[in-house]
Amino acid sequence: MARRRLERPREQMLEAAMEAITENGLAELTMAALARRLGTSGGHVLYYFGSKDQVLLETLRWSEDRHALTRSTLLAAGGSAMDRLRDYVAVYLPEGAGDPRWLLWVDVWSRTPAVPALREGQMEIDLGWHRDLITLLERGVREGEFAAADLESFSVRLRAMLDGFSTQIVIGVPGASREESMAHALAYARQTLGGPPEPAG
Repeated sequence: MARRRLERPREQMLEAAMEAITENGLAELTMAALARRLGTSGGHVLYYFGSKDQVLLETLRWSEDRHALTRSTLLAAGGSAMDRLRDYVAVYLPEGAGDPRWLLWVDVWSRTPAVPALREGQMEIDLGWHRDLITLLERGVREGEFAAADLESFSVRLRAMLDGFSTQIVIGVPGASREESMAHALAYARQTLGGPPEPAG
């Protein structure tokens, strides 16, 4: 079979990897399968990424870059600080069971003990979420909607809570839902930071 030349090899490989995960889950994502999807060779994929672990990390980073743009938009939005925090939580959580972005997170986490080099990439992505949350919270304090609190600790705790909820949602734990998870996270935020109560219904 003729191998085709990729015009944007790295980006096309990442797009193809995410498409493969969306369609078939992580189990079917191999270097050979990715190469077949692209009409190129496994060696060509290996040249750009070096290993499947690196493919997964770079695909996760590529996916998270798009969410970083979404976060930038919501940080600049008007409305109340609690509205912006609700939007942040909505962007953070999976859409539902099998969400490909969160399947990637869970898989990369599971590989980190055996491949410590993955940890640095994860920490870099986490730091972006942390910094944006701190920016959002500081604006809420300046606007008088949030009480002055230990915002660094709040960010660590809220994101750990969201990670736990997200893992349950994406693997399909019975009873775990996006809506309930958002409600729990925002209830914690109101208890810690103040803000208006969530509307009934």
